[in-house]
Amino acid sequence: MSIPNDEPTWTVSQLAGEFDISTRTIRFYEEKGLLAPSRTNGGHRLFTKRDRARLKLILRGKRFGFTLEEIADMIGLISDGIDEREQIRRTLRYADRSLREIRQRMAELRLFESEILEMLEKITLRRDELEQEEGKNV
Repeated sequence: MSIPNDEPTWTVSQLAGEFDISTRTIRFYEEKGLLAPSRTNGGHRLFTKRDRARLKLILRGKRFGFTLEEIADMIGLISDGIDEREQIRRTLRYADRSLREIRQRMAELRLFESEILEMLEKITLRRDELEQEEGKNV
């Protein structure tokens, strides 16, 4: 693939520095088919604005807890020719599922918190009882 001379490009090192990730991470995403940079005659990777935007989406998806397969599906890499509307539908489906999972975990954590607070209250009361008994025996 040739890149027009006026289109900005980035090297793997430049993108790694910009996004504070390793060059190995970018190469990994390339190996997985999520990125497809062009190559110079010397074999160096050149990333376009599209590649940079895609990397940004991948990193955002990872931060939100999506798998690489889910990210690839959301950005249209699994199915050829999906339009923006379908891409949005897929992203919304994944986001809705993720939000349900987060809410479920939050409910579980609130329950766990209340159980720990209850246990702490009982233990504190028992400690106070023991200290009072010890004070009477002195």
